[in-house]
Parts: sequence; structure tokens; C-alpha cells
Amino acid sequence: MTSAEPVRPATSTGLFGTSRVRAVDLASYQLVEDARGRAPEHVRKRQRERARNEQAVAARLVAREFERE
Repeated sequence: MTSAEPVRPATSTGLFGTSRVRAVDLASYQLVEDARGRAPEHVRKRQRERARNEQAVAARLVAREFERE
């Protein structure tokens, strides 16, 4: 590099490997988040129930492991 060439600005890599988030990426992310919030109530209720059931199963498995020791 010579003194006549401009200096490149220092950039740090961000979350997605770039220093800036593109508007297209941000818009697509927002669309996904909005769609999640618009799920019908019965779907959200089923998802919560499934998560509770999965937690209960995991808790039982952990309890069994501790009983064996």
C-alpha cells in the first residue's frame, strides 16, 4: 500500500460473520418471528403441552439415573 491509497476501515465480524446486517436478512427474520406470534391458540397450547411433557420425561430420566447411583 502506498500513501496515495485510502486506508480500509477497520471492521469487526458480527453475529453472522459480517459487520452489518443486511436489510433483507432483517426483514426475513422479522417475518418468521411475526408468523410465530400469529399461530392459532390451539397450536400454541399444543406446543406448550408438548414442552411440558418433554420436560417431565427428562426429569424422570434424570431421577432414574440418580436412583441407580
